[in-house]
Amino acid sequence: MEVLRTPDARFEGLPDWPYAPHYAEVTDADGTALRLHYVDEGPRDGAVVLLMHGEPSWAYLYRHIIKGLAAKGRRVIAPDLIGFGRSDKPAKRTDYTYERHVAWTSQWLTGLDLKDITLFCQDWGGLIGLRLVAAFPERFAGLVIANTGLPAGGGMTDGFKAWLEMSQTIPVMPIGGIVNMGTARALSEAEVAAYDAPFPEEAYKEGARQFPTLVPVTPEHASVAENLAAWKVLERFDKPVVTAFSDGDPVTKGGDAPIQARIPGAKGQPHVTLSGAHFLQEDSPAEIVEVIDGMIRRRG
Repeated sequence: MEVLRTPDARFEGLPDWPYAPHYAEVTDADGTALRLHYVDEGPRDGAVVLLMHGEPSWAYLYRHIIKGLAAKGRRVIAPDLIGFGRSDKPAKRTDYTYERHVAWTSQWLTGLDLKDITLFCQDWGGLIGLRLVAAFPERFAGLVIANTGLPAGGGMTDGFKAWLEMSQTIPVMPIGGIVNMGTARALSEAEVAAYDAPFPEEAYKEGARQFPTLVPVTPEHASVAENLAAWKVLERFDKPVVTAFSDGDPVTKGGDAPIQARIPGAKGQPHVTLSGAHFLQEDSPAEIVEVIDGMIRRRG
């Protein structure tokens, strides 16, 4: 597997991004070593919050949330998925599969031996994060699920269909511009540039190109069986689960209802609808901090 690594200089001077990089090595089934980057802020003995990003963003999406939670005494961990952010980027689209991502992230999670985790997940952060919960339910103390789901061949929204078509046909993929299109507020030029930073040229974007095609929206997609098996675990998960979907995301609209209906831990929880578009971390960061911190406080 050929692997690309974004030069460190690309990440210098990003607005609101003072966080020191941390790295772990994961090994693919073919023997390739891959460097995975993550943020680790706040006190070592604080309650662990795991922030999982999706497509085509990176941990920068959580910059204000990291700051807010760390200030409340939480240990905040935000990885960059392989292919994104400061993590290594396989050079071929065919190197990216759903199951490989689950395996890479599982290695990283168990390597850090994280426990009593409160997960916040959005977009592909949910598709991968909820698989982690299903694989290691004993490691998770609560879930906050936002603008995501765990599809298993049941179809797609018109919003996702439009995104899938655009992502596969646009000749140059404007990563920062895509994030800006998915927020209710307008990002600054410096913020857009920060989302572009991991991708010096198109060759670095193969993961971003491939991810939309991997969402298992039809019965013929790979990973449908694995996600159906994961749902069987989630349907027994009785620790607190809160949905925090936004009010302006056509891609995941209505996705909170099946989560509330199918996961026992969601019963009787203070579910919220937040203001924002798909990337609600940019639109309602303070509110997200309160939802996550509130879940931890209620557990005592």
